[in-house]
Amino acid sequence: MRYSLAFKESVLRRVLPPNNESIASVSRELGVSVNSIYLWIKKAGNGILYKDGEVAPNKRSHREKFMLLLESKTLDPEKEGEWLREHGLHTEHIAQYEQELKEIVENKNEKVKEEIRILKQQNKELKRELRRKDKALAETAALLTLKKKAQEIWGDDEDE
Repeated sequence: MRYSLAFKESVLRRVLPPNNESIASVSRELGVSVNSIYLWIKKAGNGILYKDGEVAPNKRSHREKFMLLLESKTLDPEKEGEWLREHGLHTEHIAQYEQELKEIVENKNEKVKEEIRILKQQNKELKRELRRKDKALAETAALLTLKKKAQEIWGDDEDE
């Protein structure tokens, strides 16, 4: 008998932590063989529980998670269950995606703020260096001008 992915996931949620229900009791209650449950646990551990072309909810890209999250926000409450089943998701996946994306945005904001702080510091140092060089250039120009005037007034030292 073929079981749906949602059914397999619900069984796995019951037998794996934090619930840790006994595999034998879940097997008796649901009418699924113990061997099937052990096989699902093994496949889930190896990341191959899902059929070809089907992606585990936690293996989706950030872009895909964002698109699913946006799409889920536009659904009617009556059609939400059908939409979740169609995409192989549970309501907790949507909440998890939202939290992950918030953390990504917050981390990115922190990185941007740190980058801005570093750039401001570099800008300040470069302006300080530019002012120092401008002063040195003005001093050099003044000395050169004075040297030329001195030569005009007293003549070249080389002539004497």
